[in-house]
Amino acid sequence: MKKPYLLPIMLLVTMLLMATTACAHPSLLNTQRPPQADTIEVMSEAMSRGIKNVVIVPDSYFENDTHFPVLYLLHGATGCYGDWPHKANLDSLVNQYEVIIVCPDGQDSWYFDSPIDPTMQFETYVSKELVAYIDSHYRTHANRYMRAITGLSMGGHGALFLAFRHPDVFWSCGSMSGNMDITQFPESWHIKNRLGSYADNKQRWHDHAVCNLVDQVKNSTLKPAQNIIIDDGLNDIFIKNNIALHEQLVEKGIDHDFTVRPGRHSWDYWVNSLDYQLLFFRKAFDRGQVLLRQETP
Repeated sequence: MKKPYLLPIMLLVTMLLMATTACAHPSLLNTQRPPQADTIEVMSEAMSRGIKNVVIVPDSYFENDTHFPVLYLLHGATGCYGDWPHKANLDSLVNQYEVIIVCPDGQDSWYFDSPIDPTMQFETYVSKELVAYIDSHYRTHANRYMRAITGLSMGGHGALFLAFRHPDVFWSCGSMSGNMDITQFPESWHIKNRLGSYADNKQRWHDHAVCNLVDQVKNSTLKPAQNIIIDDGLNDIFIKNNIALHEQLVEKGIDHDFTVRPGRHSWDYWVNSLDYQLLFFRKAFDRGQVLLRQETP
């Protein structure tokens, strides 16, 4: 005869086994929520190698079949694709602003297509190859109105450089503490490894500096004009650079937001800045949706 106190124990064991079996059932595993952040490697035909990126999507991405705008968020010199996800709470920001954030690995490329190093073709990679991959693998609005690009330091320069040269890809762009005139720093941050020495390649350096692309923005046939936001800290190493670019944009009648706040060339400043810029881009995306509806037959 079974002892009466064994019955509850046997019942408990049976229930635990059933629960374990249920958790392992394939149909239930398939309904598990995918990760909010993915590290992906995208093959670059231009460089014949794979480049890593972090992609962060909002919670609502898994709740319906809505399409989302995309912010491409660039790191600075000596940094990597993991910098922004490590330093800023991107999970919270994508939910707050209902946007996908993509953090590409730009290495020390300055986001140029280097004329002297075939392994550093990051203008082509970010503006063409990566955008095409993201649009084909995630639910995005594959339209310039719904793409923005920004970054810090080298990435600030890179974001404006790419947007000014590719307004058909990026309608909105920004910079945080960006180096707007690379010609002032001919021996710094590996720039000469991408463009050659400044002394022997002055025109090349001139053509790759954001401060010398303002006329290109002014003369762009794409209307309405891009949404541009630029900010820098009062004690930043590039503050004079940024003020000079702001004055150029004002002189040419190019609309933009320009903000100077207390701060240095530091993550404290950039993490704080990102929230302001995302609000700016979110408003641009809302205007972009209106334009898309007007242009759709």
